[in-house]
Amino acid sequence: MGLVVAIQMDPVETIDIDADSTFVLALEAQKRGHRLYHYLTRELSFAAPRVTARARALEMRRVKGDHYTLGADEVIDLSQVDVVLMRQDPPFDMSYITATHILETIHPATLVVNDPAAVRNAPEKLFVTQFPDLMPPTLITADRDAITDFRAQHGDIIVKPLFGNGGAGVFHIGPENENLNALLEMFDGLYREPIIVQAYMKEVRQGDKRIILVDGKPVGAINRIPEAGEARANMHAGATPTKSALDARDHEICEAIGPALRERGMIFTGIDIIGGKLTEINVTSPTGLQEINRFDGVALEAAIWDAIEDRLARTQS
Repeated sequence: MGLVVAIQMDPVETIDIDADSTFVLALEAQKRGHRLYHYLTRELSFAAPRVTARARALEMRRVKGDHYTLGADEVIDLSQVDVVLMRQDPPFDMSYITATHILETIHPATLVVNDPAAVRNAPEKLFVTQFPDLMPPTLITADRDAITDFRAQHGDIIVKPLFGNGGAGVFHIGPENENLNALLEMFDGLYREPIIVQAYMKEVRQGDKRIILVDGKPVGAINRIPEAGEARANMHAGATPTKSALDARDHEICEAIGPALRERGMIFTGIDIIGGKLTEINVTSPTGLQEINRFDGVALEAAIWDAIEDRLARTQS
């Protein structure tokens, strides 16, 4: 029996159909006979107890320049749909947080993927700190003296926004680099929250591995090789995806964090590993499905929908 699925995402016209994970999730949903709606976070409304969205019926297809059809505007009651996919990209700001509070009022009667309260409590660069034994040395602070001391201890560091994404605002500050104070002044002007500082891992030159987990279990991986002269291994920053497999250390990390993901209703997550160290747990709108699919000849979106449908069946039984 087909489900009604509302996708909370960025403007559908802006997506790259060769890279976007939401795109293949939508295609798989259509293949299963599910009916799709599209809406933006600003089109979400809450008038207690009702949560509604000004949405449009959505059809996706893999045709460049003609990859979607949207229906007419209609106000839909999200308590009457089966699944909401929360797939807008970060930044993880107050708009994002507000949306999680609103969607929490209908979950789990309407299954929100991922669980909105858990997403709110697990931003990428903070949730990972619950597993300190798996991480590189990390400091979260706005205290300049603490940052200076951390640099004195580790020498080579990475400085980045706490709630950024896609490699934006990530800086590699070597031990002889004289720009740290100027960089911290710039960050003070741009952000009210603390920043994150990590020991630089030279292994990033061999790549930053993205592993996709479905309901806490690893299902595939790619390695992302940064461009020459570039410290960031994000594909948004020009990194090259390459075929990869999980090694023993990867499995060890996944086994350590998998139960926490399942307990929190994190059906679709992506983790980042550099040199055997866990650097991020991506829970907001993970990417990498299409790249892994092409390298491995799989369709990870099918595994995700299997998990969603299984969770629905268990919730409704």
